[in-house]
Amino acid sequence: WQIDGAVPGEVMVWTPEQTITFLTHARKYRWLFPMFHLIAVKGLRRGEAVGLPWSNTRLTDGQIDIRTQVVTLGWKMITTTPKSAAGQRTITLDKDTVKVLRSWKRFQNEARLQAGQGWVDSGLVFTQPDGSGWHPGVVTRWFNRIVRAAGLPPIHLHGLRHGAASLALAAGADVKVVSTELGHATTHFTQDTYQTVFPEVAKAAAEATAALLRPVRA
Repeated sequence: WQIDGAVPGEVMVWTPEQTITFLTHARKYRWLFPMFHLIAVKGLRRGEAVGLPWSNTRLTDGQIDIRTQVVTLGWKMITTTPKSAAGQRTITLDKDTVKVLRSWKRFQNEARLQAGQGWVDSGLVFTQPDGSGWHPGVVTRWFNRIVRAAGLPPIHLHGLRHGAASLALAAGADVKVVSTELGHATTHFTQDTYQTVFPEVAKAAAEATAALLRPVRA
């Protein structure tokens, strides 16, 4: 990838350290960072993040209801519902993500007041400087630009979603919880796709199992 910038495979994820590097660089892009943070931490699909309305975002409860997504037909954007019942789900936010979104909401409100009648009242969480929603393709272009600027191995934007799942499992989250929050129909897909991404996950499981059989030491 350092020679031609090609993404080595369809499912590629960064290490935790590389994800931190990306988010550190993304902070320079005030109108995009909160979206990339949410995708990296909670594994939203691109269209789910782009189409997320404030009406489905409950910061007091620390929860987000995924009920809509933006898909593209050619370059035309269409707002629709997730394609499966499992895709319509509720995601629980950690304290840091709630803090990021609260800060973003204040910033967005200030921008709305400054724009006055020029503000587009889209009702979306993540907007451009005029209040209008992002085009998914434009978000991907910005993502790739930030990745290059950060000097990171190239991955697809969807790789942030893969990374969120892998990190959650590596941190010890129950696979059922991870599967539900990602919107997977079954835990089998979650396990088959993500649970072997980080070798330390298997290593930790092996050590934990062996520890159960060790004799008690005096």
